[in-house]
Formats: sequence, structure tokens, C-alpha cells
Amino acid sequence: MTISKIPSEQWAAVVEKTGGPVVYKRIPVKQPGPDEVLINVKFSGVCHTDLHAMMGDWPLATKLPLVGGHEGAGVVVARGDLVKDIEIGDHAGIKWLNGSCLNCSYCNVADEPLCTKAQLSGYTVDGSFQQYAIAKAAHVARIPKECDLEAIAPILCAGITVYKGLKESGAKAGESVAIVGAGGGLGSLACQYAKAMGFKIIAIDAGAEKKDMCMKLGADTFVDFTTSKDLVSEVKAASNDGQGPHAVLLVAVTEKPFQQATQYVRSRGVVVCIGLPADAKLSAPVFDTVIRMINIKGSYVGNRADTAEAIEFYRRGLINAPFKTVGLSQLQDVFKLMKEGKIAGRYVVDTSK
Repeated sequence: MTISKIPSEQWAAVVEKTGGPVVYKRIPVKQPGPDEVLINVKFSGVCHTDLHAMMGDWPLATKLPLVGGHEGAGVVVARGDLVKDIEIGDHAGIKWLNGSCLNCSYCNVADEPLCTKAQLSGYTVDGSFQQYAIAKAAHVARIPKECDLEAIAPILCAGITVYKGLKESGAKAGESVAIVGAGGGLGSLACQYAKAMGFKIIAIDAGAEKKDMCMKLGADTFVDFTTSKDLVSEVKAASNDGQGPHAVLLVAVTEKPFQQATQYVRSRGVVVCIGLPADAKLSAPVFDTVIRMINIKGSYVGNRADTAEAIEFYRRGLINAPFKTVGLSQLQDVFKLMKEGKIAGRYVVDTSK
């Protein structure tokens, strides 16, 4: 079933070899399988994971050649014969989790991101840096038609991921949460979700531009790790009672912040690891961790329910992802800025350019 004539070829940004660069070229448009949909991607957010996929620096093999991207917002233009709950013309999103088996011990308890047969958009299967992308119908994000497709694109990974992390922290309204990497793509959304959930926010990042953005997005305090003389003391002092934040959300892309977090989180506090710096290690003093009953945990991407909840925050106007839009043909330039740490907020690519 189709909404209109679908072209046989399309523009895409393709990683042809490990390390890149991405090549802007025409490739065939694929047809969806029985349980899949074909989405005409209008906009796609650019995530740091996309850079890792191109560089091949994670301990997880990527397909090659590869079309990256996993924050694709668009319109359903075709569906397989088994798909009954999505209509042609519906707005839908391509997420990191492209598909899962739906019948393993993880899928059966709504932990489908942990499925050993999970398919990952823009990593193990082609993603959203193309004009027409395929995904399993059960896993595409349902986007309300009143939502702007350009603005909602970053919610499909960054938003869902940080919302899930905040839920995993167990923090309660009124408690303090430190967000490390608060000025980046994930952090800028984490600040907003944290504010909407009623937390006191301690934003940790570097530079005046990121400070201004974080404070506008709801942070109560900003700690610049490049100028702070005693980051641990500053973060503790910024918490409700000076004992440290109840939770730390680590969305940083370097290793050092992961080693610091247990030093300033309060006793019985929770350190939630989300960012994935290449080849990074996580360590903490055993004595201190035990005596202060610190909880260190990882938080991966959200499940389908988390996705719907994160999108609902956006639909209600509580989340406004700061982004800049460029053409898909400029994706390599975005990766260059990302490598240099010069991106505040998120970049979105327009697949028509």
C-alpha cells in the first residue's frame, strides 16, 4: 500500500569505509517487508552515536556500506501486508531500536532494547540519513500530526534516552540532579525533562554559550568544569543541602566525568551512565561506594512506552529541543564540528537538501 508513487532512487549519506567520510550519493529505495513500514524521512537529528558508527570505535560491528541516522521523522508511505495499526500518511519516527524479536525474556517484560536480536538503525541496519527508510512497524515512534517533524526529530533518540535515564535514577520531584554534558544534544534535552519532572538541576559543562543555553532551559546552577577550582565541592554546594545531588546523569563523551561522579553524588545517590565514550572505563573506590551506599547503573534507550511518554512531554509544549538545521549533503561538516566539541544543542539534517 502506498500514498503516492515512490521513486526507485533517493539521496542518502553513506559511510563506505570505517573512518568515513560520509558520501552524499544516490542509492536505491527499498521496499518494506511484511511487518515493516517505509517512511519518507523529512528530517533526521544527528547524534554522537552516528559519529561512532562512522569511526567504528565501539566494540560492536557496523554494517558496511552504512546509512547512519536514528532520529528520523517523516511520513509513512508504504506498509507491509501484516501491518494493520499504522496508516499510510501517518507521521512516524525511525528510532535507534529499529526492531526486536518481540518474544524473548526481555521483549516480554518491555525491555526490548536488551533483545539479543535487536536491530539498530544506522548501525546494524540502514538508518535515517536517507529520504526513504525502513523499520519494523512495531517499533516506529508514533508522532502526533500536530507535532513539527523538524523540531521533534531530536526527541526520537536524545529525548527518549535522557527521559529514560531520569526515570532510572529514581529521583523524586524536588530533589537535585546533576547533568554532566548538559550543554550537548542529550544534555540540553535532559535539562528540560528534568525541569518538567520537578528536579533541581545542576548543569555541568564548559563555556559561556553552553552556560547561557542551560540556564535558559531550566538549570538552577551551572558549573564550568574548565574553570572550576574544585568541581566536587561546587557540585555538592549547589545541591539542596550541600550533601551532593541525589542523582547524576552522565551524558558526557569523555571518560573523566565518569570517574568523578561518585565523588560528589550524595550517600545513597544514584549515578546513571548514558554517554558512551570510546574505550572508556568506569571505576570507583570500593570502600567509599559500599560505606556511602552509592548506586552506579547504566541506562540504555527507552522502550516503546518510554517513547510514547517522552513524545507526550514534547507534544504538551514542555520540551523544546535547541537545534540547527542543515542539508543532508552537509552531514560531514556536522561530524567535523562534533569531533571538535563545537556543537551546542543538536543538529538536524533536511533530507531534501
